[in-house]
Amino acid sequence: MTDMSHPPFRIHEEGRASRWLITCDHASNAVPPEIGGGSLGLAPEDMARHIAWDPGAAGVSLALADALGAPAILGNFSRLVIDPNRGEDDPTLIMPLYDGTIVPGNRHLDAAERERRLEAYYRPYHRAVERLAARRDDTIFVAIHSYTRQLRGRDPRPWHIGVLYGKDARFALPLLERLRAEPDLCVGENEPYGGHLDGDSVDRHAIGPGRLNVLIEIRNDLIETPAQQRAWGTRLAPILEEVLEKGGFSAENHASAGHIPARTNGPEMDAETRVQIEAAAFRRLQKHLLQDRPEVQNIDLMNLAGFCRNCLSRWMQEAAAERGIKLDKAAAREMFYGQPYDDWKAAHQREASAEKQSAFKVAFAENVGKDAG
Repeated sequence: MTDMSHPPFRIHEEGRASRWLITCDHASNAVPPEIGGGSLGLAPEDMARHIAWDPGAAGVSLALADALGAPAILGNFSRLVIDPNRGEDDPTLIMPLYDGTIVPGNRHLDAAERERRLEAYYRPYHRAVERLAARRDDTIFVAIHSYTRQLRGRDPRPWHIGVLYGKDARFALPLLERLRAEPDLCVGENEPYGGHLDGDSVDRHAIGPGRLNVLIEIRNDLIETPAQQRAWGTRLAPILEEVLEKGGFSAENHASAGHIPARTNGPEMDAETRVQIEAAAFRRLQKHLLQDRPEVQNIDLMNLAGFCRNCLSRWMQEAAAERGIKLDKAAAREMFYGQPYDDWKAAHQREASAEKQSAFKVAFAENVGKDAG
């Protein structure tokens, strides 16, 4: 039974009539009192980390909602209790391990407790989001998240803000271009994560129903204080309004969500076709590097272009991790090379000269690569 002194969501200014709807799935790191007395067994410093919530995102969401004259809905439970930005069948819905930290309260979760959390927190939150999204036919769905500057054992992330999109990029792509016009911002496109996850909040409440949408990620070290959060919210509001006005996103255009604007001067293409084209291009590159030109050394690729075959295998590993799939370095390399890496290396790689090794050390120091050799 849910303790209603700790409701699963809070709504800010529900009566506002704006087209905009601001959502913040990971606004809170709270553990409801009926779960372990309000604890998942983690230390307070771990509950303050990004593994438990999106630090700063709630303040940005409220400031943005106020600047746009829009309502906002914020999740009121930690993502470690259950993640509202995942589908019900997603294996990462309740995480027993996150960014190297074991979550004791989730390690031995049974089916009954999983269902109880779905019914007590996850489903009420999504029913409320859907009710707010459906209050108008032309709702624009804006999801606000934050991300940590550096995951454990990973390189620092350079972006200040990321624009994420999936199958419907009608609003996201012009917003991306507008943000890139800001001289002080490093803007990521589908960074630091991919923008589409089946069953996530945007997929469920915007892409499926055909609502204009965008997911905005802000690096959390930039929104640590209330003043920083207000500054980002008030900065983003006029930019969003400008994109809306210049894009001609009238209510009549709102329902035509079937295409992604092509990033070329050619015709538009649907999302599945675009993914197939990109995958075919990757396979062509893979064949070229492994079969057509195996004599080209990884270290030469690194020194010339800042990436090599091993970088591509690492990117595959990272893409798998973003989807909750565990793939270690050796397995990712075998997946890319089509055989154990040591076998391919023995057949095609030569000992690098001192000159090449010296050049690589310079390249490595400049952070152009991490995993070559």
